[in-house]
Amino acid sequence: MKNNAKEAIVKAAISLFHANGYSGTSIRDIASLAKVNTATIAYHFNNKTGLLEYCFMYFFEKYIGKMEEIYASIDRGAKDCLKRIVANLLHYQCENNQLTSFVYREMSVDSQVVREIMSTYSLKEKYYFQKIFERGFEWNEFRPHSIPYLIVQLKGLLMMPFMNTHYMREVLYVFPNEPFFEQKYLKDIHFWIDKTLCTDIPINKGAIIK
Repeated sequence: MKNNAKEAIVKAAISLFHANGYSGTSIRDIASLAKVNTATIAYHFNNKTGLLEYCFMYFFEKYIGKMEEIYASIDRGAKDCLKRIVANLLHYQCENNQLTSFVYREMSVDSQVVREIMSTYSLKEKYYFQKIFERGFEWNEFRPHSIPYLIVQLKGLLMMPFMNTHYMREVLYVFPNEPFFEQKYLKDIHFWIDKTLCTDIPINKGAIIK
């Protein structure tokens, strides 16, 4: 029962944080939707901040895990690795679009919890993207670019549909939770990789990897 209650609390929190924002959601709101009392939330998460931190960690543990899983096969090529990581991350975000949306929105607010998340998970994400770009340069798969600016562009492509869900739906009539969006948008990101990053120079796998 305890695990069921915890799952219900997290599910309710994600739904309400997504719809009303973190500041616009109370513990009582979450308890009501989850059909538990506030003491149960306190038992599992201490308070609303603890619940927010749990949601952050739940999201980013899986997010980084998907990067690590694909990065292990970097020797197959930087381009292949980057495309597979992008596909995994986009699929994960589409499958968890409410969680993704509210996490990205809350990550834009400067707070102690956000700084802690950035000092761990965001730096790990940067590490993997940086290593992929560096190896792509060394193997002549990618044209030389500023790595921080490449990360800005790639992160923008991955995050924008989930940070601006109302704009996507109400202005562009695009729905990130639909399978068609994932299929179409993944092709567009892969096109960006092919045309912005990639070169026609033969791959040099004999380069020394630092």
